[in-house]
Amino acid sequence: MRVRNFCAGPAVIPEAVLEEVKSELLAWGDSGMSIMEMSHRSSIFDEVAMTAKKDFIDLMSVPDDYDVLFLQGGATQQFSMIPMNFSSKTESADYLLSGTWSKKAISEGLKFSNINVVASSEEGNFTSAPEIETWNLDSKAKYFHYAPNETIQGVAIHNPPEIDSPIIADMSSVILSEPIDVSKFSLIYAGAQKNMGPAGTTLVIVKEEILGKVTRHIPTMLNYQAHIAKESMANTPAVFAVYVSMLNLQWLKDIGGISFIEEVNNKKAALLYAEIDRNPLFKGIVAKEDRSTMNATFNLTDPALAAPFDALWKVAGINGLNGHRSVGGYRASMYNALPLHSVQVLVDVMQALENEQA
Repeated sequence: MRVRNFCAGPAVIPEAVLEEVKSELLAWGDSGMSIMEMSHRSSIFDEVAMTAKKDFIDLMSVPDDYDVLFLQGGATQQFSMIPMNFSSKTESADYLLSGTWSKKAISEGLKFSNINVVASSEEGNFTSAPEIETWNLDSKAKYFHYAPNETIQGVAIHNPPEIDSPIIADMSSVILSEPIDVSKFSLIYAGAQKNMGPAGTTLVIVKEEILGKVTRHIPTMLNYQAHIAKESMANTPAVFAVYVSMLNLQWLKDIGGISFIEEVNNKKAALLYAEIDRNPLFKGIVAKEDRSTMNATFNLTDPALAAPFDALWKVAGINGLNGHRSVGGYRASMYNALPLHSVQVLVDVMQALENEQA
């Protein structure tokens, strides 16, 4: 029996997609070989890659002056590629510090640029997003970087800021989960392993006009222009991850697209947060206005109840509910492919614990 998968990533993939992968694993179409065995230069895989790119562009309404790349190295590699391509050691870049991943981005950015931390919520243990009124922006910054959704802490910034600098965003946990006005951003990046497919490929949407403006030598594999010129095939791409992403994008189109999945995601989040707020045995961690739709973090009001609660959710077939090892507590990641019913099962377990303790 498949578990109810609340893992933060690699995360749940639609069963329909997994079934299709299963049926095609030994041979893709009439090729007589698996997608993992064929040349990435073949016309067969080229069609897969181009279909994935086109479907993503259609789903996200990506403007014509942007390019879409499927790269490797995860979102973590983007922490270095971004300052390397857009700034220098004599220039500055603005970064908002709202959680673990933006902190890691800052750490890497410091190796290639002067970093101005415009605001931070670290003193409050990242339980809220820094209020925009407190931001100290640098008028000379080459770009502004932020994480609209901090996967570990469950902090979300629900609307892009209205600022003059080019905006770059780590959307690893929210890409494809809600409508996004791509035109408000100069670059968006996201690991595939949450809402798009399996681990192994990283999605980048980049506005071409911001490229080619630094004087430093950029290694080929860290240069966005090199990847654009080779259509994401400057080296052998993560063929299986791109293929499953293609199937996942088609699944998303078939069920109604981004607007439809946003409605489902909002229902899942509303259901769980309502129980967290109602049930006296649980408490939310993040300020209500900054709660993530994708990653709900919460604690027990009495840590002594951890053993009975853990036993209940494991018996219910729930997996991946423990919070990140750096913060503890609980985290329910409710990505696109997680059914609403799985969230209802979690709520039932929370209520069962309450009834046991009554």
